[in-house]
Amino acid sequence: MTIRNKAEVIDPPQNKDMTDIVECVNSPAKTALKPNVTVSSSVHKLLECPVCLNAMYPPIHQCSNGHTLCSSCKPRVHDRCPICRHELGNIRCLALEKVAASLELPCIYQSFGCIGIYPYHSKSKHESQCVFRPYSCPYSGSECTAIGDIPYLVAHLKDDHKVDMHNGSTFNHRYVKSNPHEVENATWMLTVFSCFGQYFCLHFEAFHLGTSPVYIAFLRFMGDDNEAKNHGYSLQVCGSGRKMTWQGVPRSIRDSHRKVRDSFDGLVIQRNMALLFSGGDRKELKLRVTGRIWKEQ
Repeated sequence: MTIRNKAEVIDPPQNKDMTDIVECVNSPAKTALKPNVTVSSSVHKLLECPVCLNAMYPPIHQCSNGHTLCSSCKPRVHDRCPICRHELGNIRCLALEKVAASLELPCIYQSFGCIGIYPYHSKSKHESQCVFRPYSCPYSGSECTAIGDIPYLVAHLKDDHKVDMHNGSTFNHRYVKSNPHEVENATWMLTVFSCFGQYFCLHFEAFHLGTSPVYIAFLRFMGDDNEAKNHGYSLQVCGSGRKMTWQGVPRSIRDSHRKVRDSFDGLVIQRNMALLFSGGDRKELKLRVTGRIWKEQ
């Protein structure tokens, strides 16, 4: 897994010219700043559950021989110590619980900008919601494991995935496919737009809904959900005297590509409608999708 937090960023948008694309085939925790805290590896090891290997939080259980484990794993081992197999009973390791209660640690995402110091018992909860936690790569064409902040992911998409980058808040997407019945080999595309000082991912792809191909276009915001809600977008497909329009709010890339796609939160075009937009001869798929992104006032 690759983690980065510094990268070159493409220039911010200078204009809003129409882009033509053709394809053929949570606020930071308000924790008082404290000196950095270093905890020895031996203390970390003491607080590691021998079953799940996660950090243990009160209540911490122990057997009569002093072996400890977390409360979540106690039922899993059928009340038997996983080390010596003695009965666990209801003995608590109060000394280790006091050690845990006294610890204050920096966030695991300190290198990404989080400067808070958190009590041991609430550190994991904070980290699950930390606004500095890295984002996963939004590229949908492969199981990419790269994670990082937004500047790094923008450069990663451009350099490693060769994704098209465009400045502007309007777009014009022509999608052409010779065999409209074929969805195998995942027909999809991703384009990144830079506007309003932010980055947006436009997804367009085909997938199976039951036994029929379905086409969907949707927008994701490269940032957190609270910022995504400050923007809106519209998509429109038209042709052969027909028109279909979608208007919505871009989803944060915190939500996976598959989660957004499977919720149908975008412009969804059934195959029969797609063929009608293409001219009705059922020989070739020709879809023209236009759209616009705006910032809510």
